[in-house]
Amino acid sequence: MKNPIKLAVFDMAGTTIKDQSNVAQAFLKAFFNHGYKKVSLEEANEKMGYPKPLAIREMLQNHISPGEQVTEALINKIHDSFVAEMIQFYKHSPDIAPMADALEVFESLQQMGIKVGLDTGFSRDIADTILSRIGWKGHPLIDITVCSDEVKKGRPHPDMILKMMAALGIGNPLEVIKIGDTEVDIHEGLNSGCLMSIAVTTGAYTEEQLRPHGPTHVVHALSEILPLVEREMATQQD
Repeated sequence: MKNPIKLAVFDMAGTTIKDQSNVAQAFLKAFFNHGYKKVSLEEANEKMGYPKPLAIREMLQNHISPGEQVTEALINKIHDSFVAEMIQFYKHSPDIAPMADALEVFESLQQMGIKVGLDTGFSRDIADTILSRIGWKGHPLIDITVCSDEVKKGRPHPDMILKMMAALGIGNPLEVIKIGDTEVDIHEGLNSGCLMSIAVTTGAYTEEQLRPHGPTHVVHALSEILPLVEREMATQQD
C-alpha cells in the first residue's frame, strides 16, 4: 500500500489570498522610492513567489548604473520599503480577502486526515499581517505556516516544505502535495519530491505560462484539487 497524503502545502498571495497585482505594485513602488523608475510590472510579476530579497537582488542587476554595485544595504533599503508598503496595504485595503473556496478546501482536506500548511515568499511580519487581517492567524483549519525568512533558502528550494515536514513528523515527501500559482511554487514542489506539485491559475499566470514548468496538474480553482486528492487516496487503499 502506498503512503497516504499527510500534508497539503499552499502558497498565500495569488493562491489562497486574492491578489490583483497588489504585491507587484508594492514592489514597483519600493524600487521607485529609491530612484529605480524603469522597473516594469512585467519584471515584478516574473519574480512573484521568490523570497523578496532575492527577487530585489536579481531585478537590481538589470537596472544599476555602470559602476554601481548591488549591495546588501541597498537590497535591505528596498526590501524595507516593500515591507512597509505591504503591511500598510494588508492592514487597510478593503480588497484583502481569502479565495472564496479556500477554507472549504482546507476543511475537506482535514476531514481526509490531511494537514494544511501555508508557505510564502513573504517575511513573517507581512505574513502575520495578512493572516491577522483575514482572521486566519491561529485558525483551526491551518496547521502550520512557514515564511521565507525562517529558512536558509526560500523557493524554489525545498527548505520551507522540509521545515514543515520536520515540525509535523512527516518523513517522506511523497506524503506531501504542494499547491501554488507561480513557477517557483511548482519548482518548490518538484524540488521537494512532493507527490503532486499543482499549479493554480488564480494568480499572476495563465495555464499556458505555467504548463512549461512541469506541474503534475493544473487547476483553475482550489476546489479542483479535491477530486485529485480523493482519487489518489482511493488508489492508496486498493
